[in-house]
Amino acid sequence: MKMILMGAALLTGTTLFAQDSSKTETPKSNPFSFSGYAEVYYQYDFNKPTDNNRPGFIYSHNRHNEFNLNLGFLKGSYNAERVRANLAIAAGTYTNANYAAETGVLKNILEANAGFKISKKKNLWIDAGIFSSHIGFESAISKDCWTLTRSILAENSPYFESGAKITYTSDNNKWLVSGLVLNGWQRIKRIDANSLMSYGTQLQYKPNSNITLSYSTFIGIDKPDSVRLWRYFHNLYGIFSVTPKFGITAGFDIGSEQKTKGGNSFNTWYSPVLILKYAVTPKVSIAARGEYYDDRFGVIIASGTLNGFKTAGYSLNVDYAPVPNAVVRLELRSLNSKDDIFTKGSGAVTNNNTFITSSIAVSF
Repeated sequence: MKMILMGAALLTGTTLFAQDSSKTETPKSNPFSFSGYAEVYYQYDFNKPTDNNRPGFIYSHNRHNEFNLNLGFLKGSYNAERVRANLAIAAGTYTNANYAAETGVLKNILEANAGFKISKKKNLWIDAGIFSSHIGFESAISKDCWTLTRSILAENSPYFESGAKITYTSDNNKWLVSGLVLNGWQRIKRIDANSLMSYGTQLQYKPNSNITLSYSTFIGIDKPDSVRLWRYFHNLYGIFSVTPKFGITAGFDIGSEQKTKGGNSFNTWYSPVLILKYAVTPKVSIAARGEYYDDRFGVIIASGTLNGFKTAGYSLNVDYAPVPNAVVRLELRSLNSKDDIFTKGSGAVTNNNTFITSSIAVSF
């Protein structure tokens, strides 16, 4: 699902001159940095839900007809030559929805991790803690995504993970390889009565500055041992800067989960997505998205209908960035399902959900 980009303050020391002007002490960078982010949004759902909640498979920007905070956080980082650490405390409707299964203060931890470089010559790190997901091209930070709201496949795959990972980046920065041991499928606290860890991998290739290709996997359990069902998940995406003004992102998710404990048959779900982005001016851009999500067996999204969850989506957004660290956005989006899965405020059900979302996001 996905990478977090934020502004950071870089503090430098003062150069000291000795009596011999040829001997100058090189200033050292402060390893500590602090950053933050805030995104406020207003959304109007034309189905007019009476409780002002969006459909249950939407976890970001999920409140209707009110101004609210989607995500706000403060982050402190420490980056030295061989050691690094991050701690970010967050709040907003994003955290309320995505951390609903967590307990206590864990509900407000966006990041909490530490790592060390295990090779003096190569870029090889081990990190442990809570960190952003290795899956997908969309993150919780809307400002860094091409569309204002998240695609269905991003909403229903992990935004965050907890565990440990080893990551290697090649000397030319073209290759990234990572292996992960995880507490579960978007879990900080491992699910009760589950005795097994989950696992993940990521392979990313950037042949040049205009192309990013990524393939990620997840293998694990998201249920107690008594009803253990193995889940296998694959995420593939490519980001292409076709011209300085025009870009394409294409992604595809496919997953399968055992139908019964120890069984050889599986329920499968999949989702393709395509996003086109065009920079009209240096400050104004537009993006169009087409997507489809097929979960007929209700592994991830249970609709309880005859055909299961089979939904296509389309969106168009306009972005205005008056300064590099802020963006004002407006998006029109429509979801159309094969079955009547959306409830109107009147109590009637329909196969369509159209909504408009606006937001202001600032990083600092």
